[in-house]
Amino acid sequence: MCFAFALFCQTNILAQKRFYNSSFEENNCIVEVSAGAGTINCLTDLGGRKGPGKKFLKDINWDNSQASGNFSFGVIIKDVFAARLEASFGTIKAYDSILVNHKNDARTMGRYFRNLNFRSRIQEFSLQVEFHPIMLFDADDMPRLSPYVGAGIGRFSFDPETYYNGRWIRLQPLKTEGQGFAEYPGRQPYKLQAFSYPLSIGLRYEVSNMFAARFEISHRFTSTDHLDDVSNEVYINPDLFAKYLKPGESAMAEKLYNRYRGAEFGYQQSYGDIRGQSFNKDGFFTICLKAGLTLGRLLRQH
Repeated sequence: MCFAFALFCQTNILAQKRFYNSSFEENNCIVEVSAGAGTINCLTDLGGRKGPGKKFLKDINWDNSQASGNFSFGVIIKDVFAARLEASFGTIKAYDSILVNHKNDARTMGRYFRNLNFRSRIQEFSLQVEFHPIMLFDADDMPRLSPYVGAGIGRFSFDPETYYNGRWIRLQPLKTEGQGFAEYPGRQPYKLQAFSYPLSIGLRYEVSNMFAARFEISHRFTSTDHLDDVSNEVYINPDLFAKYLKPGESAMAEKLYNRYRGAEFGYQQSYGDIRGQSFNKDGFFTICLKAGLTLGRLLRQH
């Protein structure tokens, strides 16, 4: 497929604008196939930084960063615009106990006492477009380094789990916030697939006529608030688990929906205590390095 796209690009050239170097002409359309590795992190209700929950980047806890990877196939048009299909994967996690060093801070102890944790494997497929602004300016030779911005839409899968007694337990089937219970009509079961909306900034460097390297930061806004299984503001009545779940699931749900640890420090939980916040969607982001194979440049005629 890559070679077919390269051939298509070569046969649809109206004029050559620039030279790549003394040996190759810059085509109007080239193909780039790349692979990358880096880190993935998330912004959800759990964990975070010292103090009350903050918005967006102010609440990132870098200790939660995990390994991630990606593969992509793209087309670059006249060096300025690009479109790519990308597959990304990694595992996100967060846990309230990460705030242990700040448990005596009045603004932080609520999250630490909540004592919830999760991990979720992410698999995402997206279509993204890029804009390379400095490539708008004509030059005899193409610049090797090009900053760019990008945006797109994707679809990803996730499946939140929590660590309990030495093993990871899936949370979605346990309906920890009363999803689907008649007593909570606004809380519907959530799906394990959602839309993502990547926004990216990056640097692309031409190592040679056939190889390119990238450094990219990409944040994904999402259509779900359940990456961590926490969304609604107050804890439900635990007696309802036995009404709607099988006995084994009901017993586990009662243990996991509320893991408050404030009593260890002399604090008692009150009815209506906050579990999460439903007005902000969850998100995740990646920071990665990519290596790409470039196809479609033409041998320069001397």
